[in-house]
Amino acid sequence: MKLKAVVKRLAMLAGAAICSFSAYASQTELTVYTAIEAEDLKKYAARFNEEHPDIKINWVRDSTGIITAKLLAEKENPQADVVWGLAATSLMLLDGEGMLQSYKPNGYENLSKKFRDNNADPVWTGMDAWMAAVCFNTVEAEKYGLPKPTSWEDLTKPVYKDHIIMPNPNSSGTGFLDVSSWLQLFGEEKGWEYMEGLHQNISRYTHSGSKPCKLAAAGETPIGISFAFRAAKSKKAGAPLDIIFPSEGLGWDMEATAIVKGTKKLAAAQTLVNWTVSRKANETYNEGYAVVAMPGVAKPVEYFPENAEGLMIDNNFAWAASNRENILAEWQKRFDGKSEAK
Repeated sequence: MKLKAVVKRLAMLAGAAICSFSAYASQTELTVYTAIEAEDLKKYAARFNEEHPDIKINWVRDSTGIITAKLLAEKENPQADVVWGLAATSLMLLDGEGMLQSYKPNGYENLSKKFRDNNADPVWTGMDAWMAAVCFNTVEAEKYGLPKPTSWEDLTKPVYKDHIIMPNPNSSGTGFLDVSSWLQLFGEEKGWEYMEGLHQNISRYTHSGSKPCKLAAAGETPIGISFAFRAAKSKKAGAPLDIIFPSEGLGWDMEATAIVKGTKKLAAAQTLVNWTVSRKANETYNEGYAVVAMPGVAKPVEYFPENAEGLMIDNNFAWAASNRENILAEWQKRFDGKSEAK
């Protein structure tokens, strides 16, 4: 009897192993390109897999400019199935190249209009908004006798010479939203004049939007031009930062999602995109972003102003996307000499 029991037990374990292997083997794997902060990728995939364990996400992550350039370089032979978490201006650029699959996900109508591609055949949906912010290290500022700035214009004052770090817009979506917003806020001619003045105070340009704030948090620079999510996260971790939201208004962009045209895994890609606009997904986005696509979901985020959405400029995304190439070329010609090595 004991031998029979052992055999039966082994048979049951073998059957379970076969079922487990079969379930794993039947997983559909999606290659997902993203610029989402690296530390959030496991969380996003885990929340999705709670409902869809049959789809495995293989992330390809880099900064916005690099992911955008990679997608454009692969235009004739796409390697991605889905883009989940890239600047809306980048997706508009890709759409102009005919690279995105039209798809209106389940729940599309529940999103705020400003987070939807409102064309007849939409190709992207917004997730959340990230906005500019200035990270001001109070300890380092006191050491150098620097006053606390309150506006973008303040950052051009000679007192801040060599004390500011900001992102390179060719590499960073945050850098691009800064530059494109200044051109809209001040007008193109005065916008470039503003950046010439700011350039005199820049010690270097980074290839990451979060890095200037990380450097400010670590005391390696008094001032980092970055984005609010990173600023709040660094301050919450104990960094001696004041988070400054300049008085002229904040440049911003959406993280957004789209299916890459030509994917051989369209059904799985649509399943993922359906989930990215769900309430659960929006609640996940709200853990780091004060403004999300689904109305009524967002709760206050620590260290964000309560009127965060009201501080965001009236951003002309279509203009920014259509002028992106020229803006980046002009910026590189004028300012790239202070960029850090890649």
